[in-house]
Formats: sequence, structure tokens, C-alpha cells
Amino acid sequence: MSATLPQATGTFGQKPTLTFPEGDAPAELEVLVLEPGTGQLVEAGDEIEVHYLGQSWNGNVFDNSYDRGSSISFPIGVGAVIGGWDDGLVGQPVGSRLLLSIPPHLGYGDRGVPQAGIRGGDTLVFVVDIVSTH
Repeated sequence: MSATLPQATGTFGQKPTLTFPEGDAPAELEVLVLEPGTGQLVEAGDEIEVHYLGQSWNGNVFDNSYDRGSSISFPIGVGAVIGGWDDGLVGQPVGSRLLLSIPPHLGYGDRGVPQAGIRGGDTLVFVVDIVSTH
């Protein structure tokens, strides 16, 4: 049975808002397809373009591309980003909106990223819109 995950508002391309359930964050990676895409599947080694919002479990939004009005691109599945993104985005089709609940061991671990407002041991929740891959 899947863990209880936050609810996300909005549709693909819109800045989401997250509402968190009662209880603890899942101990392992959880990937929930909010909107299935119909495009090419993301493969390890691809350069992907995404819009995203990142928030600590029951905490503050620490980053989002929607407010900047600019998506980001990066290589996926090759260790260039946190493990939860590598594991959660590879195999998903372009055009998908996903919710990722990423436990510390697949995020920033015990160190966190204090300058970004991510504490050590934080579970991270992302809503990710996969815009393209190449």
C-alpha cells in the first residue's frame, strides 16, 4: 500500500500548491503521476527540461521554477541531480506532471542545504512537469 502523499493543486505548467496529510513522511521514494504524459519516455543519460516546485515535508517552499518563469535543463539518470530525481523521473513520459516524495537518503541527507532552507534529514516533495527530453 502506498503512503499518504500531499495533494497538489493546478495542472501541467501551473505553479502548484501542496497540502500535506497528517502523519510522517514516507521512508522511501514515492512517485505519484498527477497527469500522465504522452511523449517520449525519459531515459538515463537524456537531457531533460522541467518546471518544478520543491518543498520540505510540512515545511516551506525552498525553490520553484514557475516564479522565475523559466524551466531548467539537466542530465538525468547519471548522478547530476539528487537520487530521488534520477530514480523518479527516468522512465516517465514527456508531458507528465509528477509528485515525488524524496526521503533524505535520496535527497540531501543529514547535511541538508541550509542556505536553501533545507534542514538535514528533511524529506523533500517536488511537483515536476516534464517539458521535453533530448
